[in-house]
Amino acid sequence: MFVALINATCRTIANKRTENKTITKRKTVKKETYKAQKAFAGEKKPSMLRRFVGHDYTGRQMYMITMVTEGRRPLFGRVVGKSDAPKGSPDEPRIELSELGRRVVDEWWAAPDHHPEIKVVALQMMPDHLHGILFVTTKMEKPLGMAIRGFKQSCNRHYRELVMSCVGGVAGVMGCVGNATDGTGCVGDVTDVMGCVGNATDGTRVKKDRRGEDRIHGLLFARGYNDKLLLRRGQLNAWLRYLEDNPRRLLMKREHPELFRVQRNVKAAGITFSAIGNRFLLDRPVRIPVLCSRRLSETEIKAKVGEYLTVAREGSVLVSPAISPGEKAVMRAAFNEGLPVIFLQENGFTDLAKPGGARMEACARGQLLVLAPWAHHNEKIAITRGQCLELNDIARRVCEGVALAAWRV
Repeated sequence: MFVALINATCRTIANKRTENKTITKRKTVKKETYKAQKAFAGEKKPSMLRRFVGHDYTGRQMYMITMVTEGRRPLFGRVVGKSDAPKGSPDEPRIELSELGRRVVDEWWAAPDHHPEIKVVALQMMPDHLHGILFVTTKMEKPLGMAIRGFKQSCNRHYRELVMSCVGGVAGVMGCVGNATDGTGCVGDVTDVMGCVGNATDGTRVKKDRRGEDRIHGLLFARGYNDKLLLRRGQLNAWLRYLEDNPRRLLMKREHPELFRVQRNVKAAGITFSAIGNRFLLDRPVRIPVLCSRRLSETEIKAKVGEYLTVAREGSVLVSPAISPGEKAVMRAAFNEGLPVIFLQENGFTDLAKPGGARMEACARGQLLVLAPWAHHNEKIAITRGQCLELNDIARRVCEGVALAAWRV
């Protein structure tokens, strides 16, 4: 019996090694295929819908999934309440789901019934999109994308029943997706719905894939989805907080639209930026660049923080890319104290970009402006020394003039 147990254990170890080799080989093949086809793919365009190259989407992993409705139509309900209302109060930010929204919720939580390897961790519905967290607990026969595809198809059936069957009368459509008479503009009118579901009455030819489906447009959901992989400690709690805070963040954007909308072609010091936040900080009479050497000791950094906070409390706006430890310490201290700051960053903004976490609150207070001199890219690219020097030079140029002549650190 003991010998049999040892043999069984050896077979298990051997099978595990074979499985690991297979996974490694599969990842290598995927990367090789990606590199081989990359040269023929043309110019790479920014997209939030790409999968992680080389990742095994059949293996054990936790994901945050984001899917948007086709045409960003607010079909799932409406967000109500006040952004500053406390949790548990009658005005607490929340979403009131439409019938279609409720059915989508049911389909999401039913995912383990179709795929026992998947555990549903969380879901946050929004008027025109959803965020959900899934945990693939054991290896799946097919990639996660196939499960997502099945979920979308199930939701499409409810969409056909509740929305497309209503087309023919405005009142019917409104009843299917929510009350649009309250000023929320849930759908618009019947022509909007028909235009979004692939009714190509304008004579245009719809491009289809090998399954006969529209390659560009979806039905209820837009084609594709965004996924984020759980890779570090604390990330899951951050995801859960983000999901819970989504309704409040949307209300804040509605209450202060000018502070959360991506602004293009913002000009300062002869440079064109993309921006999010209070652009009027650029009009403040005194702007100070925060520039600290990497060679500063902790004691010297504390002294610099005190010096910069003193002038910021007197009304100066601090400007910096916050690259060196000293610059980060200064900008963090000023930000946490609620003082006006302008951050420069290397990566630009997508059209739907918005500040996260505490920056959302800072934007609502008008204390923050984020400037990006360059275009957006999806890849995580380490900033170069040349870019660091250029961003510091931009900080100086944004502040040049009376401000620099009047005060220097």
